[in-house]
Amino acid sequence: MGEQKRKKEQAESSFVFQKSNYKIMLVGLAFIALGFILMAGGGSQNPEVFNPEIYSWRRIRLAPALILIGFALEVYAILKTPGKHQS
Repeated sequence: MGEQKRKKEQAESSFVFQKSNYKIMLVGLAFIALGFILMAGGGSQNPEVFNPEIYSWRRIRLAPALILIGFALEVYAILKTPGKHQS
């Protein structure tokens, strides 16, 4: 009797995370990727010529904020406990 109960519990909890956790992780990964894409570029072809584009609002404020939001979503997805009615 105890062995059947243990096998049933193992079958129910075969994955560490639920479907909603993986969805939140993918959204967080998308935020991180978007942040790094927005941060890229702005360099100069000639290293002796200064390009003020490197200090744009997008690279200094927006991109790091998106990356931090993405990391926060990843932490939330890992720590989120599954509810009773999740599939």
